[in-house]
Amino acid sequence: MNFFKYGCLIIGFFAVSLLIEPTPVSADIYMHIDKEGVMHFTNTPVESEKKSVRYRFYRKEEIREKKQYNYFDNIDTFIIKAAHHHDVSFPLIKAIIKVESDFNPMAVSEKGAMGLMQIMPFNFKQLSIRDPLDPWENIMGGVRYFKNMLNKFNGDLSLSLAAYNAGPNAVDKYGCIPPYPETINYVEKVLKYYAFYKKNE
Repeated sequence: MNFFKYGCLIIGFFAVSLLIEPTPVSADIYMHIDKEGVMHFTNTPVESEKKSVRYRFYRKEEIREKKQYNYFDNIDTFIIKAAHHHDVSFPLIKAIIKVESDFNPMAVSEKGAMGLMQIMPFNFKQLSIRDPLDPWENIMGGVRYFKNMLNKFNGDLSLSLAAYNAGPNAVDKYGCIPPYPETINYVEKVLKYYAFYKKNE
């Protein structure tokens, strides 16, 4: 009986230690440059791609959960600086990041959009982004691009958000929010979070 109690204590201590010990979160990013020189990124290459020359290892990042409390403070600091530099609302930028990546700096979409503001590789050069997974570079580049959309669509927030999601050519084509379910849903989500962050600013 004493051994049983002692064993339970060990198991209980081990279980608690698993809850307390920070768990590393890692993400492997792979890159492929096609014949036209366009970069493609993914964090979920199929097994055959990992072994071929098509996708090559680009970067591995580890973030311990224990450090994420300070990490979110840093993101807010970056957003404040970018908001001031580009004259874009802080709550609005935060809402875009929330919807784009849920504040995950290592996020990579199936289409290759990268980082906090999910910027496509073909925009890196014009936005002066060397490392799309660097939070500061990504936020500054993303806000700069969004500011360009605001200027292009005369400050119309809904059209600018639609252009950020679907591209300015799609908005020009329809003269309104493109009839794409993804884009319509995207604009609605960002506006919802924008109102929330603005209220709690």
